[in-house]
Amino acid sequence: MRAPSNVLLLCWRDTRHPQGGGSETYLERVGAELARRGARVTFLTSAYPGSVREETRDGMRFLRAGGRISVYPRMLATILGGRFGLGPLAGCRPDVVVDTQNGVPFFSALVSPAPTIVLVHHCHREQWPVAGRLLGHLGWFIESRVSPRVHRRNRYVTVSTPSKTELVALGVEADRISVVRNGIDPIPADAEIAVEATGEEPVRLCVLSRLVPHKQVEDALTVLARLRRDGVDAHLDVIGGGWWSDELHRAAAELAVTEAVTFHGHVDERRKHELLARARVHLMPSRKEGWGLAVVEAAQHGVPTIGYRSAAGLADSIDDGRTGLLVDGVDELASATRKLIDNPDESGRLGRNAQTKASRYSWSATCDGFMATFDAVSSAPRRRRR
Repeated sequence: MRAPSNVLLLCWRDTRHPQGGGSETYLERVGAELARRGARVTFLTSAYPGSVREETRDGMRFLRAGGRISVYPRMLATILGGRFGLGPLAGCRPDVVVDTQNGVPFFSALVSPAPTIVLVHHCHREQWPVAGRLLGHLGWFIESRVSPRVHRRNRYVTVSTPSKTELVALGVEADRISVVRNGIDPIPADAEIAVEATGEEPVRLCVLSRLVPHKQVEDALTVLARLRRDGVDAHLDVIGGGWWSDELHRAAAELAVTEAVTFHGHVDERRKHELLARARVHLMPSRKEGWGLAVVEAAQHGVPTIGYRSAAGLADSIDDGRTGLLVDGVDELASATRKLIDNPDESGRLGRNAQTKASRYSWSATCDGFMATFDAVSSAPRRRRR
């Protein structure tokens, strides 16, 4: 498979954005691998305080403009200007466009003649209410009704079988959807991975997540509070930042666990892996996940994850009872966590299986999945692609 010569990637954030997360990592790693294989890759995304308008990183050209909402019309105008030899995309003739639908897509197919692939990590039905009643209804209407109609002839890529099922329920034909799972970065060579605990330290739990409402980190704080109430010396490391941070600090104070939780904020890759490695259990109480990259990152260190069955994509990244546990609600989350704390042999068994599963994933394999999708698009009759 040969990489297309010119690829345009659209995503509302990149990994350097203060609220960037797993979905942004996914697209950037794919773009970097495409660039390594000889493609000219341009990544269109939003600006943020302190960002530069244009930079080259990992072989990709990044162009930034607009904010949370304005990035969409700004980037459509940029693509349209490029067709007429204007603006930063003047002379750029993409062979394929990957349009990321984080709730809503860019609708780049309306302004670009190149074949469009719609990248969807998961559907956002459960998350839209956070945007407010009016915007939430509008967003879900666009995601569930408008986007499938506009992209009725385009191919889709998603990251898990449950997410594919969600798209099919919205009217996207199954044969137009490719499941291309996340890869994984190697553990940084300079990470200082601690030796096994002596038993005198608190039991370490961790959450690796953006701090936003739908990640429901409050449930992990509740688990911590219940463990400590029952006499378990436990400590929770919350790794990641986000605009919901103040609310979580207040929740910790209300639950009287402030001294037993550390909010680390954004950390670099080295520090992230050091914190993951010392955990007994990784908690992922998210309301919705497309895949759950953090599950596999914890698994690299033999740390099993407990997550919610209803979160969709976790049913793919966690093999229930083999590499981790899927539960229903905060009460089961607390009891399952206590079970693994009280039974190190069981948590060790799950962790070893999770580590074996994690070793199967790579960004090279993820890129291969995109290449196969590119081939399918390029070989389709032009009438259908349009």
